[in-house]
Amino acid sequence: MSDVTFVVIDLETTGGSPTNNRITEVGAVKVRGGECLGTLQTFINPGCAIPPSITVLTGITEAMVIPAPPIEQVLPTLLEFIGNAVVVGHNVRFDTGFVDAALQRTGRPRLGNRRVDTCNLARRLVRDEVPNCKLGTLAHRFGLAHQPSHRALDDALATADLLHVLLERAAGLGVTGLDDLLALPTMAGHAQASKLALTAQLPRTPGVYLFGNGRGEVLYVGKATNLRARVRSYFSGDDRRKVGALLRQTQRIDHLGCVHPLEAEVREVRLIQTLTPRYNRHATDPSRYRYVRLSDGVDPRVTVTRVVQPGSGLHLGPMSSTSAARRVVEAITTVVPTLAAPSKRHGPNPLLTAPSAAAPWADAITTDPSVVASAFTGASSQLLERLEVIMAALADNEDFEQAALVRDRSAALASALSNQRRLGWLHRSGAMAVEVPGQGGAEFTNGILTAIWGPDGQIRSVDTPLAPLAAQAMDDDPCAADTPWPGVGPVPRWLTDELRVVAAWLDRHAATARVVHGHSGPTSAWPRPPSFRAATPTAGETAVAA
Repeated sequence: MSDVTFVVIDLETTGGSPTNNRITEVGAVKVRGGECLGTLQTFINPGCAIPPSITVLTGITEAMVIPAPPIEQVLPTLLEFIGNAVVVGHNVRFDTGFVDAALQRTGRPRLGNRRVDTCNLARRLVRDEVPNCKLGTLAHRFGLAHQPSHRALDDALATADLLHVLLERAAGLGVTGLDDLLALPTMAGHAQASKLALTAQLPRTPGVYLFGNGRGEVLYVGKATNLRARVRSYFSGDDRRKVGALLRQTQRIDHLGCVHPLEAEVREVRLIQTLTPRYNRHATDPSRYRYVRLSDGVDPRVTVTRVVQPGSGLHLGPMSSTSAARRVVEAITTVVPTLAAPSKRHGPNPLLTAPSAAAPWADAITTDPSVVASAFTGASSQLLERLEVIMAALADNEDFEQAALVRDRSAALASALSNQRRLGWLHRSGAMAVEVPGQGGAEFTNGILTAIWGPDGQIRSVDTPLAPLAAQAMDDDPCAADTPWPGVGPVPRWLTDELRVVAAWLDRHAATARVVHGHSGPTSAWPRPPSFRAATPTAGETAVAA
């Protein structure tokens, strides 16, 4: 903060409207590190009469401003004085509003400088100590060296003194940089604002943060590209119920610095799986994942299953929830109704029973389970093609509700197939190093992050605490022993979150990333399945269900 240059500005005007009133006096003070670097003061000829009430308030008469230059002549000097500094004012919107109006009248752009309002800061930091936050009241309460007098330079000097008092108070809330100061008005009124001091040690770099309680338990783990800004944001606009409960219990905030945002994302996943923090469990528990199984035998079925049982058939997944897996089952049994479990075979959806030969979609229905098997293994897209035929036939038949139902189920199936392909390829990709120009890169072993480097090229090893996770996973997932490294079939649940993070990173940088070395090609041999997403209507159009 000692390196930030502030220009404190105050104006006297003929009234309160920047549109209808004009400036009569400008006062400005430039400060940095507590030292005054210069002042600027001048009367302004407003080109109109000064109301008597304004003269009584400020002491400025028309005789004082008639010889003064108009604002158009003063603006270049004022803009040069302000430069790139942070503009400060007590109710700064009032003063900058008049300056912006004058700039616009002369064809210049508005002020683009960052702004600090000492009135807003005072409301957040010292409101309980004073009857109001007027500049005169605050100046008297804190015994400022300069006292306001409704004259521009006096008021600017008093505001500069007040700024330094408020900066000292703000330091107790962990304000060490300009970004902290600019965000403080939205944070200092938070019920847990006293805990902002816990963020004082956080850097403005990528990493992982950990909220902990007084018993040493980790309550929540998160990632950030800017640790300090992300953690402090919990004290401003984030009003989710769980955030309030989390902050009430938080007694410490730790962090783990990372050289790259990808490292932060991966470490977050690993820490959550290792520590199982209370406030992360709902959305990040690997046990939530489900698979769809096509069983072997003479009477095959498709069912939702929690784990992959070796030798029990073909599996698709994992999917994020039981409901997502059920939609995939419904899509499959729309094409192959005989694969539905007995209790589901004659459900309320007429598409789950064999249609009459006259139905326009009858040719797309089959009893051949190999259509499903080929989709699971990536050998054929016939299953999705048949669903597309059924959806189009229903729409042509104006059965839009059923067409929309088939579309949604098809979208779930296409998404599951796409995810299995991309994660499966990544999980069997062997050793691979990928670099993004100007951003650094990473090394992977079968999709698991093992090393990372930033723009400086310094390679950093990333620990892979997979052995404990694998041992824990095998307790309820016998397949885990067979598939932590290259193999066939779907990815085990306990690796899914990390592989999703890596796959998403590769997707984001697909256009610029370069494979430094690798055992397999950087792309899948199979085309991307269609999405089946509903079209978004443009302005003036109405969405049709099908």
